[in-house]
Amino acid sequence: MPSNPPQNNPYAQAAGAYGDNAQKNTPDQRELEGRVLLKSAKMIKDLQDNWENINSELLESTLKYNRQIWMVFYDTALENPEGDRPNDLRSNIVNLANFIFKRELDIMANPEKNKLDVLININREIAAGLMTKPSQDENGTP
Repeated sequence: MPSNPPQNNPYAQAAGAYGDNAQKNTPDQRELEGRVLLKSAKMIKDLQDNWENINSELLESTLKYNRQIWMVFYDTALENPEGDRPNDLRSNIVNLANFIFKRELDIMANPEKNKLDVLININREIAAGLMTKPSQDENGTP
């Protein structure tokens, strides 16, 4: 969309203003993914902190939210035709997602409060890495 919409079209002006504002105020993809992981980690931690009062539906819905996030990472790692991620990184993402899926199944089969620690820690650590700006060389390239 052109940055200078026609003056006689208020819809084009509004769309242009919206697009400009969205670009300025939308976090980058890495930050967005980090925030989603932190939200999931908080949900799991809240579940753990209130363990005595949870039911199977709440446990399942919280783990389902986490699983959906990791399914996106898993699918993206598998369907990376551009090759913009190194194969070892893609493999690590797939392996980590598989670990998380197995851990969630284990938690659902045998619910124990301490089994949630690893999910919380993984989400927090990956989020921290995603939200850290890549270092740049003297030319400004990562």
